[in-house]
Amino acid sequence: MASKWWQQSVFYQIYPRSFQDSNNDGIGDIKGITARLSYLEKLGIDAIWLSPVFASPNVDNGYDVSDYCAIMPEFGTMADMEELIATAKKAGIKIIMDLVVNHTSSEHPWFKKALAGDPHYKDYYIFRSDKNGLPNDLNSFFGGCAWEHLPATNEYYFHLFAKEQPDLNWENPAVRKEVWQIMNFWLQKGVGGFRLDVIELIGKIPDQKIIGDGPALHPYLQEMYREVLAGHDVVTIGETGSVTPLTAPLYTDPKRKELLMVFQFQHMALDEVAKTSKWNLKSLNVSELKTVLSRWQTDLPKEAWNSLFWSNHDQPRILSRWGNVADYPTKSSKMLAILLHLMRGTPFIYQGEELGMTNQYVDKISQLDDIESIHYYEEEKAKGSSEATIWQAINTKGRDNARTPMQWSNVPNAGFTGENVTPWYNLNPNYTTINAQTRLDDPESIFYTYQKLIQLRKNYPLIVWGDYDLLDTAENIFAYTRSYEGETWLICANFSDSKQAVSLPYAATETIITNYPHTYHHLNQLNLLPYETFVVKLA
Repeated sequence: MASKWWQQSVFYQIYPRSFQDSNNDGIGDIKGITARLSYLEKLGIDAIWLSPVFASPNVDNGYDVSDYCAIMPEFGTMADMEELIATAKKAGIKIIMDLVVNHTSSEHPWFKKALAGDPHYKDYYIFRSDKNGLPNDLNSFFGGCAWEHLPATNEYYFHLFAKEQPDLNWENPAVRKEVWQIMNFWLQKGVGGFRLDVIELIGKIPDQKIIGDGPALHPYLQEMYREVLAGHDVVTIGETGSVTPLTAPLYTDPKRKELLMVFQFQHMALDEVAKTSKWNLKSLNVSELKTVLSRWQTDLPKEAWNSLFWSNHDQPRILSRWGNVADYPTKSSKMLAILLHLMRGTPFIYQGEELGMTNQYVDKISQLDDIESIHYYEEEKAKGSSEATIWQAINTKGRDNARTPMQWSNVPNAGFTGENVTPWYNLNPNYTTINAQTRLDDPESIFYTYQKLIQLRKNYPLIVWGDYDLLDTAENIFAYTRSYEGETWLICANFSDSKQAVSLPYAATETIITNYPHTYHHLNQLNLLPYETFVVKLA
């Protein structure tokens, strides 16, 4: 099969506020991204998923959009954005916009006109009379009721996130037409596609308490394809929290003409008690991780496509989650990289992941920026939960963990902004040792492991197209094979901080990549060191 460009590519997510500040105001910006393209070119990535840079009041860090065709002033100008797209294109890098169209900001002109009583724009949102009291008991994902009361007009409006993020009424064809116009605006600017934020929610029917995967969801996506995407060689990636390998083809089977990839989160929820809040924690289990990731490799039909990721702007740092920061930071971060990037699907790297950046410990509400964590803290305090329980959850799952500024060097403020400037959010103190300059200067660093993994994907169709088989091993050993056109590779990882005896009935002819200075031949008597990981070609 001939690869589409997005199947053979590796994507890199940038959270603009935290990537690089070019004008010393403490906030990352578009010119800062342009200035760092040579770094990304050296890494080898093919596309940048850019978290929102649209005009926004920043209640939810840009995921509350007030103008989809304008740039947030603190990020720069439209001319800066056009320069980024053009400069990235010269470097062989596509820009993927993060499109937030389940909801807008309450500061969007559409919503302001709706509040002023304009019937045309009122139907852009979901309003209900308060005649019979609260419409129902649906709650916001950020805590509290999903219905905001407007006493002046005797109404409620619906918001699945913050009250400053009113949900759009996708049942209204005029709303869908507005979205198609926004997408065409950015396609004309030359972007390489869209990541569609919480897209599974657009088919909601709040009156029936249907939130995700509503009956009109797929017809809406098919209309999007017909009206906007057909004829464009661009990628579309849907954020779909409840998707499974069985339902993913409804989005991604090419015959259905909807999206090309989805983000699934089953492996991200393994430290959560099922069917409860994301903050209700349980211990991580390697067997469960093997099961979930392997299902996405084997149960997803080949005509559909998979995305691969460990981290993003909504998730804590993967090294702090599944690795060993204290004793084996380099070995365990390389293990996580190798394990994921050898699977079938398109990998996504979150900024700083290639440096081994970690979570930052906090224990005061003044140290929080994320609206979700702040709401959680306030609600739990009101319930009488202990400070220890609250902070354990926030330090484990809070979104601020991923949003600390990028660590470029060991100078004050890590090269993210000027040395005498106050960054918009606190830097992780470990930037003095964990930073891009240190990693680039060390030929054995995690950066060069990511660089090699990206190059391997470009060089070997087996990584893109090969069959996947999970091997039956001890719990802490994650081993699988990839096979394609008569060639088989074995990927084996010790997911623990202790030595593990492993016996595999194979012989190796070539060592492809490893995180220890070992070569591998006979695999029936291995004693793997902590987090030891290798990829070999089998005889």
